[in-house]
Amino acid sequence: MTFDLFSALIDSRTGAGAVFDRLSATYGWSVNGKTVYDAWDVQNKRAQRLCATWQPYRALAGQALAEAYAALHIEGDVAADLAQVLDSIPAWPLWPDVSEGLPTLGERYRLGLLSNVDDELFARTQAAAYIQPDLAMTSERLGAYKPSPAIYERAQEALGPIVHIPTSARDVRGALEAGLPVVRLRRPGHELDPDGPRPTLEASHLGELAALVPRAARRCALDGSGREDAP
Repeated sequence: MTFDLFSALIDSRTGAGAVFDRLSATYGWSVNGKTVYDAWDVQNKRAQRLCATWQPYRALAGQALAEAYAALHIEGDVAADLAQVLDSIPAWPLWPDVSEGLPTLGERYRLGLLSNVDDELFARTQAAAYIQPDLAMTSERLGAYKPSPAIYERAQEALGPIVHIPTSARDVRGALEAGLPVVRLRRPGHELDPDGPRPTLEASHLGELAALVPRAARRCALDGSGREDAP
């Protein structure tokens, strides 16, 4: 099974939001850190969606931060601020069920990653301790960003059949439209796209995945088309 990094495994809003809070205090912004994070996240997703030729995550994140500052009418040193945010990645917290849940799942399944991230950034996250390096399908390694079908297709070419565990609306929709079997992992602050396809199977914590992943894989196998919503 493959996991998204910054929503399914890591509470990136809390981690990065704390850095933006410190920057807000330094610059005297009228908005708090999580507001800045949310604006940055929107622009990150837009930049990744529009990225036709792969560029490093850091490059797109810098463009996104400049656009977020402009949208919020705040000023800062984009390059220096981005460096502070990305340097803090080792401190971004795992969701509470991850440190116990992933080793338990690892006793039964190969645990991989499928995420929009550079290799060196992933290696510095707390989640990296639970994922075998050769199973880490980053956007840098695959040369594509979600929600492009290419990243999902290349992950399957590299790993063979997978069940993907997304959380964000963008990843859920991208994975389903690419035909992957999906079990959505619900996390606070993430809602599904009301206009997009909906996963048949959802889990509220990692402990539920052991029972749901075989069902997702079985439906895909029975249908023969690779679609998660097989009868």
